[in-house]
Amino acid sequence: MECAVTVISTLPEYDGLMLLALELFFIGLLAVAGLSIAWISGIVVYKLFKGQR
Repeated sequence: MECAVTVISTLPEYDGLMLLALELFFIGLLAVAGLSIAWISGIVVYKLFKGQR
């Protein structure tokens, strides 16, 4: 029986700096989304308490 071994490596055009930039970009998007969600939920809770008066 023969067994073939496939080696998976990173593509040469994607160096560490580019991957770091992509990672930081998506982490930034995640932070913006989290802050937006927190801001909107804060407004909703404020208006709910304000509407009870």
